[in-house]
Amino acid sequence: MFPIAPGISYVDLNFRRTPGVIATGVLTGPGGVTIVDPGPTSCLETLTRALTAEGIALADVRVLLLTHIHLDHAGATGTLVQQNPNIDVYVHERGAPHLTDPSKLLDSAGRLYGSQMGSLWGAVLPVPGERLKVLSGGERITVGSRTFEVEYTPGHASHHVSFFDRASGIAWVGDTAGVRLGPSQSVMPPTPPPDIDLELWDTSLSRIRAWEPSRLFLTHFGLFDAAPKHLDDLAVGLREVAEMVRHSLEAGGDDEAQFAAFREEIGRYIRRRMTEHDAIAYETAAPLRFNWQGLARYWRKRRAKP
Repeated sequence: MFPIAPGISYVDLNFRRTPGVIATGVLTGPGGVTIVDPGPTSCLETLTRALTAEGIALADVRVLLLTHIHLDHAGATGTLVQQNPNIDVYVHERGAPHLTDPSKLLDSAGRLYGSQMGSLWGAVLPVPGERLKVLSGGERITVGSRTFEVEYTPGHASHHVSFFDRASGIAWVGDTAGVRLGPSQSVMPPTPPPDIDLELWDTSLSRIRAWEPSRLFLTHFGLFDAAPKHLDDLAVGLREVAEMVRHSLEAGGDDEAQFAAFREEIGRYIRRRMTEHDAIAYETAAPLRFNWQGLARYWRKRRAKP
Protein backbone atom coordinates (compact mmCIF):
# COMPACT_ATOMS: atom_id res chain seq x y z
CA MET A 1 0.00 0.00 0.00
CA PHE A 2 1.07 3.58 -0.65
CA PRO A 3 0.62 5.98 2.32
CA ILE A 4 -0.64 9.48 1.48
CA ALA A 5 -1.60 10.90 4.90
CA PRO A 6 -1.78 9.61 8.48
CA GLY A 7 -4.12 6.63 8.42
CA ILE A 8 -4.76 6.99 4.67
CA SER A 9 -3.22 4.80 1.97
CA TYR A 10 -4.13 3.38 -1.40
CA VAL A 11 -3.65 0.11 -3.24
CA ASP A 12 -2.72 -0.18 -6.90
CA LEU A 13 -5.01 -2.97 -8.12
CA ASN A 14 -2.74 -3.66 -11.13
CA PHE A 15 -5.81 -3.94 -13.34
CA ARG A 16 -5.19 -6.11 -16.41
CA ARG A 17 -1.61 -6.40 -15.16
CA THR A 18 -1.17 -2.71 -15.81
CA PRO A 19 0.06 -0.62 -12.87
CA GLY A 20 -1.32 2.85 -12.25
CA VAL A 21 -4.85 2.34 -13.65
CA ILE A 22 -7.18 1.61 -10.69
CA ALA A 23 -6.50 2.85 -7.15
CA THR A 24 -8.48 1.80 -4.07
CA GLY A 25 -8.40 4.02 -0.98
CA VAL A 26 -7.84 2.47 2.45
CA LEU A 27 -8.50 4.50 5.61
CA THR A 28 -7.63 3.07 9.02
CA GLY A 29 -8.45 4.21 12.52
CA PRO A 30 -9.93 3.23 15.89
CA GLY A 31 -13.32 2.50 14.31
CA GLY A 32 -11.97 -0.02 11.81
CA VAL A 33 -11.10 0.13 8.13
CA THR A 34 -12.91 2.07 5.41
CA ILE A 35 -12.34 1.26 1.74
CA VAL A 36 -13.12 3.75 -1.02
CA ASP A 37 -14.03 2.15 -4.37
CA PRO A 38 -12.90 -1.46 -3.87
CA GLY A 39 -12.61 -2.07 -7.62
CA PRO A 40 -13.65 -5.16 -9.60
CA THR A 41 -13.75 -8.71 -8.24
CA SER A 42 -11.08 -9.63 -10.80
CA CYS A 43 -8.65 -7.54 -8.71
CA LEU A 44 -9.90 -8.63 -5.28
CA GLU A 45 -6.96 -10.96 -4.68
CA THR A 46 -4.57 -8.04 -5.23
CA LEU A 47 -6.54 -5.88 -2.78
CA THR A 48 -6.74 -8.53 -0.05
CA ARG A 49 -3.06 -9.39 -0.44
CA ALA A 50 -2.14 -5.72 0.04
CA LEU A 51 -4.38 -5.46 3.12
CA THR A 52 -2.92 -8.64 4.61
CA ALA A 53 0.61 -7.30 4.13
CA GLU A 54 -0.38 -4.39 6.38
CA GLY A 55 -1.94 -6.64 9.00
CA ILE A 56 -5.52 -5.84 7.92
CA ALA A 57 -8.01 -8.71 7.85
CA LEU A 58 -11.25 -8.61 5.92
CA ALA A 59 -13.03 -8.74 9.28
CA ASP A 60 -11.46 -5.35 10.09
CA VAL A 61 -13.28 -3.67 7.18
CA ARG A 62 -16.35 -1.82 8.42
CA VAL A 63 -17.34 0.46 5.54
CA LEU A 64 -17.21 0.71 1.74
CA LEU A 65 -17.61 4.19 0.27
CA LEU A 66 -18.66 3.97 -3.39
CA THR A 67 -18.30 7.02 -5.59
CA HIS A 68 -20.47 5.18 -8.13
CA ILE A 69 -21.40 1.66 -9.15
CA HIS A 70 -19.46 1.17 -12.39
CA LEU A 71 -17.74 -2.20 -12.24
CA ASP A 72 -14.19 -0.85 -12.21
CA HIS A 73 -15.08 1.01 -9.01
CA ALA A 74 -17.62 -1.17 -7.22
CA GLY A 75 -17.79 -4.60 -8.87
CA ALA A 76 -16.27 -6.39 -5.85
CA THR A 77 -18.78 -4.90 -3.38
CA GLY A 78 -21.14 -7.87 -3.23
CA THR A 79 -18.29 -10.37 -2.88
CA LEU A 80 -16.76 -8.38 -0.02
CA VAL A 81 -20.09 -8.18 1.80
CA GLN A 82 -20.64 -11.90 1.28
CA GLN A 83 -17.27 -12.57 2.90
CA ASN A 84 -17.87 -10.04 5.70
CA PRO A 85 -21.63 -9.52 6.26
CA ASN A 86 -20.97 -6.69 8.75
CA ILE A 87 -19.73 -4.25 6.10
CA ASP A 88 -21.86 -1.16 5.51
CA VAL A 89 -21.97 0.20 1.95
CA TYR A 90 -22.53 3.90 1.26
CA VAL A 91 -23.93 4.53 -2.23
CA HIS A 92 -26.08 7.09 -4.03
CA GLU A 93 -29.82 6.41 -4.13
CA ARG A 94 -29.76 5.95 -7.92
CA GLY A 95 -27.11 3.25 -7.62
CA ALA A 96 -28.51 1.40 -4.62
CA PRO A 97 -31.15 -0.67 -6.51
CA HIS A 98 -28.46 -1.94 -8.89
CA LEU A 99 -26.39 -3.24 -5.98
CA THR A 100 -29.26 -5.26 -4.54
CA ASP A 101 -30.14 -6.55 -8.03
CA PRO A 102 -27.22 -6.10 -10.44
CA SER A 103 -28.97 -7.68 -13.44
CA LYS A 104 -29.62 -4.39 -15.30
CA LEU A 105 -26.13 -3.13 -14.51
CA LEU A 106 -24.65 -6.33 -15.90
CA ASP A 107 -26.86 -6.19 -19.00
CA SER A 108 -25.72 -2.62 -19.66
CA ALA A 109 -22.05 -3.44 -19.11
CA GLY A 110 -22.43 -6.58 -21.22
CA ARG A 111 -23.46 -4.50 -24.22
CA LEU A 112 -20.13 -2.68 -23.97
CA TYR A 113 -17.75 -5.47 -22.97
CA GLY A 114 -19.38 -8.59 -24.42
CA SER A 115 -17.38 -11.76 -23.93
CA GLN A 116 -14.73 -9.91 -21.90
CA MET A 117 -17.07 -9.35 -18.94
CA GLY A 118 -15.74 -12.23 -16.86
CA SER A 119 -12.03 -11.62 -17.45
CA LEU A 120 -12.33 -7.88 -16.90
CA TRP A 121 -14.58 -7.75 -13.87
CA GLY A 122 -15.08 -11.19 -12.35
CA ALA A 123 -18.23 -12.07 -10.42
CA VAL A 124 -20.70 -9.31 -9.49
CA LEU A 125 -22.81 -10.43 -6.54
CA PRO A 126 -25.87 -8.71 -5.05
CA VAL A 127 -25.60 -6.73 -1.82
CA PRO A 128 -28.25 -7.31 0.86
CA GLY A 129 -30.42 -4.22 1.16
CA GLU A 130 -29.91 -3.99 4.91
CA ARG A 131 -26.20 -3.33 4.39
CA LEU A 132 -26.80 -0.24 2.24
CA LYS A 133 -26.53 3.32 3.54
CA VAL A 134 -28.28 5.31 0.85
CA LEU A 135 -27.08 8.83 0.00
CA SER A 136 -28.67 11.66 -1.94
CA GLY A 137 -25.95 14.32 -1.51
CA GLY A 138 -25.52 17.00 1.12
CA GLU A 139 -24.95 14.60 4.02
CA ARG A 140 -22.23 14.57 6.64
CA ILE A 141 -21.38 11.00 7.55
CA THR A 142 -19.10 9.67 10.26
CA VAL A 143 -17.38 6.36 9.56
CA GLY A 144 -14.81 5.09 11.99
CA SER A 145 -13.08 8.16 13.36
CA ARG A 146 -13.56 10.28 10.22
CA THR A 147 -16.27 12.64 9.06
CA PHE A 148 -16.98 13.01 5.34
CA GLU A 149 -19.03 15.61 3.55
CA VAL A 150 -20.99 14.15 0.65
CA GLU A 151 -22.02 15.87 -2.58
CA TYR A 152 -24.00 14.54 -5.51
CA THR A 153 -21.64 14.85 -8.50
CA PRO A 154 -23.25 13.51 -11.70
CA GLY A 155 -22.12 14.15 -15.25
CA HIS A 156 -20.01 11.04 -15.65
CA ALA A 157 -22.70 8.88 -14.01
CA SER A 158 -26.15 9.68 -12.67
CA HIS A 159 -25.32 7.76 -9.46
CA HIS A 160 -22.02 9.50 -8.68
CA VAL A 161 -21.16 11.06 -5.32
CA SER A 162 -17.92 12.52 -4.01
CA PHE A 163 -16.62 12.48 -0.44
CA PHE A 164 -14.59 15.20 1.31
CA ASP A 165 -12.47 14.55 4.39
CA ARG A 166 -11.91 18.10 5.60
CA ALA A 167 -9.38 16.96 8.23
CA SER A 168 -6.97 15.73 5.54
CA GLY A 169 -8.10 18.12 2.81
CA ILE A 170 -8.63 15.18 0.44
CA ALA A 171 -11.69 14.96 -1.82
CA TRP A 172 -12.43 11.44 -3.07
CA VAL A 173 -13.84 12.21 -6.48
CA GLY A 174 -14.09 8.92 -8.39
CA ASP A 175 -14.41 9.75 -12.10
CA THR A 176 -15.98 13.20 -11.80
CA ALA A 177 -12.48 14.73 -11.69
CA GLY A 178 -11.34 12.68 -14.67
CA VAL A 179 -8.49 10.30 -15.48
CA ARG A 180 -4.91 11.37 -14.86
CA LEU A 181 -2.17 8.82 -15.41
CA GLY A 182 1.60 8.71 -15.45
CA PRO A 183 4.25 11.39 -15.38
CA SER A 184 2.67 13.44 -18.17
CA GLN A 185 0.00 14.53 -15.65
CA SER A 186 -2.57 15.28 -18.36
CA VAL A 187 -6.16 15.00 -17.17
CA MET A 188 -8.73 13.50 -19.54
CA PRO A 189 -12.50 13.01 -19.22
CA PRO A 190 -13.94 9.47 -19.05
CA THR A 191 -17.23 9.65 -20.97
CA PRO A 192 -18.82 6.18 -21.40
CA PRO A 193 -22.56 5.75 -22.00
CA PRO A 194 -25.26 6.11 -20.87
CA ASP A 195 -25.23 9.07 -18.43
CA ILE A 196 -22.88 11.71 -19.85
CA ASP A 197 -24.24 15.22 -19.27
CA LEU A 198 -21.88 18.16 -19.75
CA GLU A 199 -24.03 20.69 -17.93
CA LEU A 200 -24.44 18.47 -14.87
CA TRP A 201 -20.71 17.74 -14.96
CA ASP A 202 -19.91 21.46 -14.83
CA THR A 203 -22.19 21.82 -11.81
CA SER A 204 -20.49 18.88 -10.12
CA LEU A 205 -17.05 20.42 -10.63
CA SER A 206 -18.36 23.61 -9.01
CA ARG A 207 -19.53 21.59 -6.00
CA ILE A 208 -16.09 20.04 -5.61
CA ARG A 209 -14.42 23.46 -5.96
CA ALA A 210 -16.69 24.84 -3.23
CA TRP A 211 -15.11 22.43 -0.74
CA GLU A 212 -11.74 24.07 -1.47
CA PRO A 213 -9.91 20.73 -1.21
CA SER A 214 -6.14 20.82 -1.09
CA ARG A 215 -5.88 17.44 -2.84
CA LEU A 216 -7.96 15.20 -5.06
CA PHE A 217 -7.96 11.42 -5.04
CA LEU A 218 -8.84 9.89 -8.40
CA THR A 219 -9.62 6.21 -8.82
CA HIS A 220 -7.71 6.55 -12.12
CA PHE A 221 -5.16 7.25 -10.64
CA GLY A 222 -4.03 8.45 -7.24
CA LEU A 223 -3.53 11.65 -5.28
CA PHE A 224 -3.02 15.06 -6.89
CA ASP A 225 -2.24 18.49 -5.48
CA ALA A 226 -3.20 21.82 -7.08
CA ALA A 227 -6.88 20.86 -7.05
CA PRO A 228 -8.21 24.11 -8.62
CA LYS A 229 -5.91 23.83 -11.65
CA HIS A 230 -6.71 20.15 -12.06
CA LEU A 231 -10.46 20.83 -12.09
CA ASP A 232 -10.06 23.75 -14.50
CA ASP A 233 -7.93 21.62 -16.83
CA LEU A 234 -10.57 18.89 -16.79
CA ALA A 235 -13.38 21.34 -17.57
CA VAL A 236 -11.46 22.60 -20.61
CA GLY A 237 -10.54 19.09 -21.75
CA LEU A 238 -14.13 17.88 -21.37
CA ARG A 239 -15.38 20.58 -23.72
CA GLU A 240 -12.55 19.98 -26.19
CA VAL A 241 -13.20 16.24 -26.39
CA ALA A 242 -16.96 16.82 -26.62
CA GLU A 243 -16.38 19.12 -29.59
CA MET A 244 -14.30 16.44 -31.31
CA VAL A 245 -17.21 14.03 -31.00
CA ARG A 246 -19.64 16.65 -32.29
CA HIS A 247 -17.39 17.25 -35.30
CA SER A 248 -17.26 13.50 -35.99
CA LEU A 249 -21.07 13.32 -36.00
CA GLU A 250 -21.33 16.28 -38.35
CA ALA A 251 -18.94 14.58 -40.77
CA GLY A 252 -21.63 12.00 -41.57
CA GLY A 253 -21.34 8.32 -42.34
CA ASP A 254 -22.13 5.39 -40.08
CA ASP A 255 -20.98 4.96 -36.49
CA GLU A 256 -17.74 3.26 -37.50
CA ALA A 257 -16.79 6.09 -39.85
CA GLN A 258 -17.67 8.69 -37.25
CA PHE A 259 -15.69 6.90 -34.54
CA ALA A 260 -12.72 6.58 -36.89
CA ALA A 261 -12.77 10.34 -37.48
CA PHE A 262 -12.90 10.95 -33.74
CA ARG A 263 -10.14 8.46 -33.02
CA GLU A 264 -7.83 10.13 -35.50
CA GLU A 265 -8.42 13.59 -34.02
CA ILE A 266 -8.22 12.57 -30.38
CA GLY A 267 -5.17 10.43 -31.10
CA ARG A 268 -3.29 13.56 -32.13
CA TYR A 269 -4.71 15.42 -29.12
CA ILE A 270 -3.61 12.75 -26.63
CA ARG A 271 -0.13 12.32 -28.04
CA ARG A 272 0.52 16.05 -27.78
CA ARG A 273 -0.08 15.68 -24.06
CA MET A 274 1.42 12.34 -23.01
CA THR A 275 3.80 9.57 -23.93
CA GLU A 276 2.78 6.54 -25.97
CA HIS A 277 3.04 4.41 -22.81
CA ASP A 278 0.66 6.71 -20.93
CA ALA A 279 -1.73 6.83 -23.89
CA ILE A 280 -2.02 3.02 -23.78
CA ALA A 281 -2.67 3.11 -20.02
CA TYR A 282 -5.27 5.83 -20.52
CA GLU A 283 -7.17 3.68 -23.00
CA THR A 284 -7.09 0.80 -20.50
CA ALA A 285 -8.76 3.07 -17.93
CA ALA A 286 -11.13 4.82 -20.36
CA PRO A 287 -11.46 3.14 -23.77
CA LEU A 288 -11.79 5.67 -26.58
CA ARG A 289 -14.67 3.85 -28.27
CA PHE A 290 -16.75 4.07 -25.10
CA ASN A 291 -15.81 7.73 -24.65
CA TRP A 292 -17.05 8.42 -28.16
CA GLN A 293 -20.26 6.47 -27.58
CA GLY A 294 -21.09 8.36 -24.39
CA LEU A 295 -20.60 11.80 -25.92
CA ALA A 296 -22.28 10.82 -29.19
CA ARG A 297 -25.33 9.79 -27.16
CA TYR A 298 -25.22 13.13 -25.34
CA TRP A 299 -25.15 15.14 -28.59
CA ARG A 300 -27.85 13.03 -30.23
CA LYS A 301 -30.14 13.47 -27.23
CA ARG A 302 -29.66 17.24 -27.40
CA ARG A 303 -30.36 17.23 -31.13
CA ALA A 304 -33.60 15.29 -30.52
CA LYS A 305 -34.92 17.81 -27.98
CA PRO A 306 -37.61 20.18 -29.31
